[in-house]
Amino acid sequence: MAETEITIPSLFAALTGYQRSGALKAAIDLDVFTAIGEGNDTAAALARRCAGAERGIRMLCDALTAFGFLTKQGGRYGLPPGADTFLDRRSPMYAASAARFLASAELFDVFTRVADAVRHGGTVMPQDGSIAPENPLWVEFARAMGPLAKMQGQLMANLLDAEHAPAWKVLDVAAGHGEFGIAIARQNPRAQIVMLDWRNVLTVAEENAHAAGVADRVQMLPGSALEVDYGAGYDLVLLTNFLHHFDRAGCAKILGKVHGALKPGGRAVTLEFIPNEDRVSPPEAASFTLPMLVMTPGGDAYTFSEYQRMFADARFTKSELHDLVPTFHRVVVSTK
Repeated sequence: MAETEITIPSLFAALTGYQRSGALKAAIDLDVFTAIGEGNDTAAALARRCAGAERGIRMLCDALTAFGFLTKQGGRYGLPPGADTFLDRRSPMYAASAARFLASAELFDVFTRVADAVRHGGTVMPQDGSIAPENPLWVEFARAMGPLAKMQGQLMANLLDAEHAPAWKVLDVAAGHGEFGIAIARQNPRAQIVMLDWRNVLTVAEENAHAAGVADRVQMLPGSALEVDYGAGYDLVLLTNFLHHFDRAGCAKILGKVHGALKPGGRAVTLEFIPNEDRVSPPEAASFTLPMLVMTPGGDAYTFSEYQRMFADARFTKSELHDLVPTFHRVVVSTK
C-alpha cells in the first residue's frame, strides 16, 4: 500500500467529519437534493421549496458544494454525477433513507465513546449492544436501509442465478427488511422464503413482501437466530450482514444450525464487509471493525480465510468468495 502522509488538512478533515455527516443528513431531511432535481437551483428557490431560511440554505448548500455533494455556478446549485441517482427521492435507486440509521443521533453518541470501547474491549451500548433481544434499533435499520438493500438483493440474486433455479426453499436469517429474500422470490416465482428475525423487525419485512407482491410465498419465523428451530430441507440459507455481530463461538453456533437446516448440496450465502488478509484494505471493509467494537460485545469484520475456517469447522465442504460489484460488499457461498 502507498504510504500515507498526515497533514494539517487531513487531520482537520478527520476531526470535523461529523460536520460532513450532519450537513448531508440535514440536506436529506430537508429534501434539498430532490428540490434541486426539480429545478429549484437558487438559495431563494430552495428556501421556499424546503421551508428553510435563505441564509441557512445558502450556507448549507455552499458547505455541501465544498464537500463535493453539490455543484455551484453563478449562484445556481446542481447535482453532481450520482446525486440524481442516489439522493433524489424520485429516483428508483434512492438510497438516502440510510441516513436515518447511519447518521442517527444514537450512533453519533456511541462514536463519541470509542476510547471507552477500546479500554473495555467491546460495546459501550446498554446491555448487549446491538444484539440485545427485540432491540428497536433494528426496526429503524430495516426501514432506513431497505431501499439500499434492494439493489444489493438484486445483485445477489443475479449472482446465484435465481431466475433459472428450481423451486428453492430459502431461509433468510436476520432478514430485517427482507429485501434479500424478496429479490430471490421476485426472480424465481417458485421460490418459498422463510424470514427469521425478531417479531418487531419482521413487521417491516412483511410490509415489504406485500409491496413486492410476493407475500403469498413468504413465511415469518420470529425469534432469536441463536435459539429458534430453523427447520430443515433448505436449498439456501441467507446470512446477510449478520455474522459480523458475533465472536467466533457465536458464529460457530449459528453455522452449526445452518448446516443442519440445509439439504445435502445446499448452500449458505454470506454477504458481509470482508477485508483483505492484511485487515487494512479495502477501507470500507477494514474500517467496519470499528462499529463492531463499539456496538457489539465480540463482533468483528472477518477475512475470507477466517470465514473459510469457520465454515469448514461447521462441516461445509467448500467456500467461494465473490465481489458484489459495484458495492463494497463481498459474498461467500459455502456448500454443504
